[in-house]
Amino acid sequence: MRILGIETSCDETGVAVYDDASGLLSHELYSQVKLHADYGGVVPELASRDHVRKIIPLINKALADANTTKNELDGIAFTQGPGLVGALLVGSSVARSLSYAWNLPAVGVHHMEGHLLAPMLEDNPPAFPFVALLVSGGHSMLVKVAGIGQYEVLGESIDDAAGEAFDKTAKLLGLDYPGGPLLAKMAEQGEPGHYKFPRPMTDRPGLDFSFSGLKTFAANTIRASDNQPQTQANIAYAFEEAVVDTLMIKCRRALKHTGLKRLVIAGGVSANTRLRTKTAAMMSDLRGEVFYPSLAFCTDNGAMIAYAGMQRLKAGQFTELSASAKPRWALDSLPAV
Repeated sequence: MRILGIETSCDETGVAVYDDASGLLSHELYSQVKLHADYGGVVPELASRDHVRKIIPLINKALADANTTKNELDGIAFTQGPGLVGALLVGSSVARSLSYAWNLPAVGVHHMEGHLLAPMLEDNPPAFPFVALLVSGGHSMLVKVAGIGQYEVLGESIDDAAGEAFDKTAKLLGLDYPGGPLLAKMAEQGEPGHYKFPRPMTDRPGLDFSFSGLKTFAANTIRASDNQPQTQANIAYAFEEAVVDTLMIKCRRALKHTGLKRLVIAGGVSANTRLRTKTAAMMSDLRGEVFYPSLAFCTDNGAMIAYAGMQRLKAGQFTELSASAKPRWALDSLPAV
């Protein structure tokens, strides 16, 4: 089976062609970072318009790079939600139009299911069941995964997601958008022991996350500092340590709660070096395994959508052409495969 995957949930246009026998045949990604940088964040209307401009050329290039014609495709997968409604409508409208014109089945994919299954694109994919930590600019959640579509949400963010807290704190430090990766780079020059940030919601039971208070703590610390480069690096170090430690504490609790020994970490924040280092050490201590997508598939991309969509199309699931985008969509509402 060969699938065309389309991702347009936010500010990146991703298109890929995936074949279940040959693997990933092509992967095209256009980022709107430069477009939104002047505004310090994603402007939804501009994002939608840019998807309109880029999506057809990217589809043509992905098909050409995969040496694939429309007659060799078996289906089209697209991100149906959650995300920015205007951006979602671009991808879903194009996918459903191609589905009708090419007489191919189409399937709407849950964006977070795409991230959750992204490690399946690797040479050493995780076996079910496992615990997944999904961390990005819009989501932070822990999920028990028994199989595709068999999801139990163990905990999620009640306010800012981890990636959002990274970006907002980076902005307070005067860093450009998107600031999360720049904050992590600044933290590499920081020194431990100068600041102690809280580990939010770790002093009580449960697996939910909250990072808005940590962001406020960072804002007050920055405001009271001397704004010297080394001081800023020290603050970035302490902030990153607090976020990573909080995520690790919750992961350890989730593994203990479920009795599982396999952990998947996916989403944009899964590219963070300190998070990967600390997770590897924790799972070694627990005699377990940890799995990540490669860096190219941590952020939004069409490959993960193509893979997730393929699993559902193989199971006979498809989306009606009249279906609408879903800017809000509960992960645990998905049918099992």
